[in-house]
Amino acid sequence: MASVNVFITLVLVSWLTPLCSSESSKNGDSYVRDACSVTQYRDLCIHSLAPFSNKAKRNPSKWARAGVSVTISEAKTVFEYLLKLNRSNSMRGRDRAVLSDCIECLEDTLDNLHRSLGVLRKLNGMTFNDQMGDVITWMSAALTDEDTCLDGFDDKEEINQVNLLQNRVTNMTCITSNALALVNKLATTGPENQTDP
Repeated sequence: MASVNVFITLVLVSWLTPLCSSESSKNGDSYVRDACSVTQYRDLCIHSLAPFSNKAKRNPSKWARAGVSVTISEAKTVFEYLLKLNRSNSMRGRDRAVLSDCIECLEDTLDNLHRSLGVLRKLNGMTFNDQMGDVITWMSAALTDEDTCLDGFDDKEEINQVNLLQNRVTNMTCITSNALALVNKLATTGPENQTDP
């Protein structure tokens, strides 16, 4: 089951590689660089998770929680942006319908992210593998929902609002992908790494 989840993860993020970018971070220390070494978008990971470095150190559980927490924060920001865009009535016709679908997708994304963080905060050695299986499933579902949101705009006329929306959702998807990689790392390192040092 875990290998299937890892395969799905690789398939979901493979199309993001040319889309995701970030400024190169020169101030990330060895802890965050080591943690982010398993992610697809390392510079983005280092930039977004550097503040957690001194607390998380080499603890895979703390890095997984940090990754999901940052993803929730980013998803909330994008969700609020989409709601504001929807209230402005600036999109018409099919674009407006696709925007509504995208908002629903991000609601599902946030639900799955919150469920994942809730489980990561209560990991138990006896049920660790089942818990991690659930978290990987929910994180993968969050990525799928974000992908669905982006797909809805693929054939639309290139306009500034749509481009900005796509860029913001793509950035969120890259952050989600990084969080999922950190969750997968925790799943493979085992239950002994889920406790604080």
